[in-house]
Amino acid sequence: MAQIKFGTDGWRGIIADDFTFVNVAKVALATARYFRSHKKIKNGLVIGYDSRFMSREFAHKAAQVIASAGVRVKLADKISSTPMTSLGIVKMNAAGGVVITASHNPAKYNGFKIKGDFGGPAHPEMVAKVEKILAPILKTKDLPVKEKPFDDLVAKKMIQFVDLTSMYVKDIEKKIEVDLIKATRIKIMYDAMYGAGQGVMELILPKVGTIRNTFNPSFAGGHPEPLAQNLEELSFEVRDGKYNMGIATDGDADRVGAVDEKGNFVDSHRIFAILLKYLVERKHYKGEVAKSLSVSELIPKMCAKYGLTLHETAVGFKYLCRLMTERKIIIAGEESGGLGVMGHLPERDGIFVGLLLAEIMAVRRKKLSELVQELFDEYGEFHFGRIDSHVTEAEKKKIVSFYSRRPKKVGSFIVNRIDTTDGFKFFVNGGWILVRASGTEPLIRFYAEADAPKKMKAMLKAATTI
Repeated sequence: MAQIKFGTDGWRGIIADDFTFVNVAKVALATARYFRSHKKIKNGLVIGYDSRFMSREFAHKAAQVIASAGVRVKLADKISSTPMTSLGIVKMNAAGGVVITASHNPAKYNGFKIKGDFGGPAHPEMVAKVEKILAPILKTKDLPVKEKPFDDLVAKKMIQFVDLTSMYVKDIEKKIEVDLIKATRIKIMYDAMYGAGQGVMELILPKVGTIRNTFNPSFAGGHPEPLAQNLEELSFEVRDGKYNMGIATDGDADRVGAVDEKGNFVDSHRIFAILLKYLVERKHYKGEVAKSLSVSELIPKMCAKYGLTLHETAVGFKYLCRLMTERKIIIAGEESGGLGVMGHLPERDGIFVGLLLAEIMAVRRKKLSELVQELFDEYGEFHFGRIDSHVTEAEKKKIVSFYSRRPKKVGSFIVNRIDTTDGFKFFVNGGWILVRASGTEPLIRFYAEADAPKKMKAMLKAATTI
């Protein structure tokens, strides 16, 4: 019997190993059965898919099974990002949706994300119910529903193709000051990382420069996650072409990374802070702020200055999404490049956030490096680093066991306080160290933030040396 578990953001598996048509069909059937009693089910479910190997075919299989189970499907007519699918759910008043994607994971993975009717990641209890429905289905040899031919389901309009891309572009043009960005002639280089954002940015900004903006299911052997080590080509292109900024999005275009005019990587912590400053000081947004515990301690400082309530959650945007659907959250963000903004969706959106960053540059007439320096001048420097360590099960147990004993020192750094909300977060003088196991891959992540780059690197080295 297959073991299928949903992690921090959906079920992910290795293609042709556990991520197979048989298993996708079973998960799709469980999803259909979960949603069929939803009050909006007459409007069906929306299904999108990314640019990975066989994503289109897996999405068509999911649509076929869901429609065969009596639930109407609005199926993307081409590659669509996760935020496009989420927007489609809201715009078409659907009961929920599915995205076939493994997000930022390596090319050998694919995945199945479930979305709620609010246009964001399904809440944990929703996923738990799908898993409960799925359990007996996994034990069956044959799928317990008669699959009808795909073309027949299309003919009967149980499956309808929809253009999520056009819907998304029109929505973005209403929410971002695109004309101002064009008028100020900000030169932008966009790196799609061969992901689901390909072909989209130039529909919004026709003069944008692009790289890795074509269909390549292997991601050219790279890793579609917008981190500094994966964006060397973007940095070079920005410097060489004298661009004002670079924007990169991940495999399903819900995460963002940026590069300033000098080619320096601008991580999600700094993007979060720049956006928060703009939304509060210039847009005068009122509300609260949410972040995962791996996000910079700069955010609490800013919230204290602005008198804003701050919510901190475990890692996983599903926790931030819940807050965005239940409270008036101005901005919610996680360390890995996922940011959600009031007035858009309770969802990460790399293209939207990248364009909002460009809007801030246009409105404030400042370079991206100057916006970062402003934060340093006001709050002091902050430098973040992360190491992803692929480990065996024995190594993982050893590391978790060591930190479970709550050491009073990590290397030479004296621990002042420990937070065990998600993993082990050690607060030390001038910074913090976090150790946690990934929810989607066989690895342990080590994070550190400090008031100087050298110190941050020393903290990471200490954390990984036990």
